[in-house]
Amino acid sequence: MPVVTESDVRGALAKVIDPEIRRPITELGMVKSVAVGDDGGVHVEIYLTTAACPLRTEISERVQRAVADVPGAGAVRVDLDVMNDEQRTDLRKKLRGDAAEPVIPFAQPGSLTRVYAVASGKGGVGKSSVTVNLAAAMAARGLSVGVLDADIYGHSVPRMLGTDQRPTQVERMIMPPIAHEVKVISIAMFTQGNTPVVWRGPMLHRALQQFLADVFWGDLDILLLDLPPGTGDVAISIAQLIPNAEILVVTTPQPAAAEVAERAGAIALQTRQRIAGVVENMSWLDLPDGTRMDLYGSGGGQAVADRLTKAVGANVPLLGQIPITQDLRESGDEGTPIVLSHPDNPSAQALTEIAEKLAVRRRGLAGMSLSIDTTKHL
Repeated sequence: MPVVTESDVRGALAKVIDPEIRRPITELGMVKSVAVGDDGGVHVEIYLTTAACPLRTEISERVQRAVADVPGAGAVRVDLDVMNDEQRTDLRKKLRGDAAEPVIPFAQPGSLTRVYAVASGKGGVGKSSVTVNLAAAMAARGLSVGVLDADIYGHSVPRMLGTDQRPTQVERMIMPPIAHEVKVISIAMFTQGNTPVVWRGPMLHRALQQFLADVFWGDLDILLLDLPPGTGDVAISIAQLIPNAEILVVTTPQPAAAEVAERAGAIALQTRQRIAGVVENMSWLDLPDGTRMDLYGSGGGQAVADRLTKAVGANVPLLGQIPITQDLRESGDEGTPIVLSHPDNPSAQALTEIAEKLAVRRRGLAGMSLSIDTTKHL
């Protein structure tokens, strides 16, 4: 019978990943003590970042399982304690550095995170549904993905991702909840019930700045921003806070909706942002007899892509067309993106293909305004 040692236990704890920060608890200074009894019983004390840590049970269970798997370990007892102010400060410095003021990591010159601002000219075109499904599809590919619900007035991302968890705050650092392997932050996580948010421009700007700088996003491959409809304060703030964010325009095939969506994309002419492409949602409905019904007309997505290409003087592609399916609507209401719950559904397949294009898209001039007026001729 092997004899368990403290070193064995600490080795096992090094494999326990904190569910919020996604790093080993030993690296984060969360292991308070380890004691091994003569009978092989193990007593482990773990520090939580805050007393109200929403994942305390999950952390305790992960520690319990890891230690129980150590050869020779007997009964395992896990007790939880809470970090003091000095320990939380050390943790914050370890994760974010010792800068006096938080900075927006995605706006720094060396940032490798691809930032997509998902925009639409009008509401009701499925912009949030597209956002959460693209995020889930990218995360399923193994990418590190975050979603910022920047639709302050019409926030719906937490529901569509099936989370009602509230963020944990460590000093001025906010730990975002994780749903379907996607880190997510929304103003809905800071309000009571379905209380409306009644803010004006400066408050919106400050809220977005805090979500981008104060939230510990970690090393993201992709950050998706779900913008409110139109070209108002939030779109302008995002252009100021993250100038390298690329615009992803969502429209329906309907000509009237396409005209409005074109305006949302054309903001890039003023902000000098790249346009990643156009996504056409609600493209058609497949009927039981195998035919298709164009409920909202056809051609809107391609028309927007063509007009934006002409306006910015660079190629703006139509990235995909997403058909209407009942599963797409139900998955959003149930909080599990359709790309995960029904991956073979036509809507899910279209969304997955769009996610793959965006995930591997190279940086370059494609979709960026070249300050060329293509309506004039020499």
